[in-house]
Amino acid sequence: MKFFLTLLLLQTSLIAQNNYPKDYFKAPLDIPLQLSGNFGELRPNHFHAGFDLKTQKKEGLLVFASADGYISRIKITHGGYGKAIYITHPNGFTTVYGHLQSGFGKIEEFIKKEQYKAKSYEIEVFPLPSELIVKQGEVIALSGNTGGSDGPHLHFEIRDTKSEKIINPLYFGFDSVITDTKKPFIMGLYAYPIDENSIINQTKRTLLLTYDQLPNGDYVVEKINATGRIGFGVVVQDYDNVSWNTNGAYKIEASLNGKLSFGYQFDTFAFDESKYVNALIDYKMYKTERIRIQKLFAVNPYPLSIIKSDENFGVINVNQNENKSYKIEVSDFQGNILKICVPINYSSLPIKFTESPKTSKYFVKANRENIFSLENVTVTFPENAFYEDFPMNFEVKNGTIFLHQDIVAVQNSFNLRIEDTISSEKDREKMFIGYFDGKKYIHYTTKRYKNTFSIYSKTLGQYKLMKDTISPKISIVKSIEGKWISNQKNIDLTISDDLSGIKTYEGYLNGNWILFEYESKLKRLRHCFDDGIVAEGKNDLKVIVTDNVGNSTIFETQFYRSQKP
Repeated sequence: MKFFLTLLLLQTSLIAQNNYPKDYFKAPLDIPLQLSGNFGELRPNHFHAGFDLKTQKKEGLLVFASADGYISRIKITHGGYGKAIYITHPNGFTTVYGHLQSGFGKIEEFIKKEQYKAKSYEIEVFPLPSELIVKQGEVIALSGNTGGSDGPHLHFEIRDTKSEKIINPLYFGFDSVITDTKKPFIMGLYAYPIDENSIINQTKRTLLLTYDQLPNGDYVVEKINATGRIGFGVVVQDYDNVSWNTNGAYKIEASLNGKLSFGYQFDTFAFDESKYVNALIDYKMYKTERIRIQKLFAVNPYPLSIIKSDENFGVINVNQNENKSYKIEVSDFQGNILKICVPINYSSLPIKFTESPKTSKYFVKANRENIFSLENVTVTFPENAFYEDFPMNFEVKNGTIFLHQDIVAVQNSFNLRIEDTISSEKDREKMFIGYFDGKKYIHYTTKRYKNTFSIYSKTLGQYKLMKDTISPKISIVKSIEGKWISNQKNIDLTISDDLSGIKTYEGYLNGNWILFEYESKLKRLRHCFDDGIVAEGKNDLKVIVTDNVGNSTIFETQFYRSQKP
């Protein structure tokens, strides 16, 4: 027994030292693996947590268990990973399979049973270790496009079961099937004057630098002249040999005079660290120009575990009579390296263009709580809601709240409260706070106490107190009223709501609850007859759709169906 415990501790120690098994997990698809997204890739509000594997632009491919284990979790949601299956393996790791079309065989039967038990399409269940045991290579699902997916693919992750940290799948031998002999490439290099006393090439503006490629493939920037505190940012991408699309960088390391300045490497990270992607990038540039500049410095350090830096967190102090050598190395998992050299020269030359400093009576201090009120609106930013201090624009015009712009990243949720002294109690029952996303107002989950409405949000921008009295719309794709539909496999409905959005939907067949699957991208509700709920002969269908403020629409129809061969 002592020997077993010692061995177990030794195995845990080896795993902690990144000695991951190279041939334990097999590929979850029986096709050549190609990536449409790699581990750590920068995504809106998060780092990508695994591989996105291409599925030949179609759904329905067989998905296999990567190793022996048991299905420990099944989560089905309208967003996120859509239909997702988690397999716990005896070697201390868990694999995740997301955006599935459906489970397979006994697994799909289990899913349907749980959905009917909960009377809900969205479920999260944790089967016992003895319930759904799977073997390596066993078909567990069909690939799909469910949840927050932009096209058919399989999301695949490997996690440490105990800590739930996500680990780069390339460490488990997948680098041998996704070959890569290509260097990362640079798409942009930027220099940042950090404070009011900083100047780069006689300007206080962020500069896009020019660079030349040397015969050996490295890059060199023309010497920059600077004074004060400065930093750099890069736009880089990577190709592999088989996927034919760009991927994110695996490792970036910047050095100053031969010593580490700032860097990071995507080996593993925790889910709650993913929000720091907005601190790592130039958030304003991303929101205004759709360019993700990866900053190689931080004015206010943040606790992202993958970062290694000097005591200045990548900020460079250019003082009088100092010349510095700054180098950036970008490498992929296989060790292909892009090198960029940036000579820095001290200069006391004055700036060419002066700009008036931005001022506001609503100045936000990031390291403390900030509470601002205007007319009937109060906004409360908790301590450390932001990464940096900034002057905030705050206005209320004709009932619309202009809370700065979505060009400043928010780390922790803030509270927005609106007091309504005009509307009747009846109207207030249909009211909510909406956020303008650039095209339309979208519903925010709103709490109401008497005449005060409040939300929590992580996005600056335009808000408004709104009223929705219009019920959702329901239509059937193909009329079945009074018809025999014995050869039809499913019933499809289209549902929509133009303002507050769909909250719930319920389907009943002959008075019994039935499962409808909602695909929000298509605004489609679908019931499949293979659930076995349909009656022989006459059937009465009833569907109730309710929006986020309680407006409901009922759709009813009658059809005939025979189950006989």
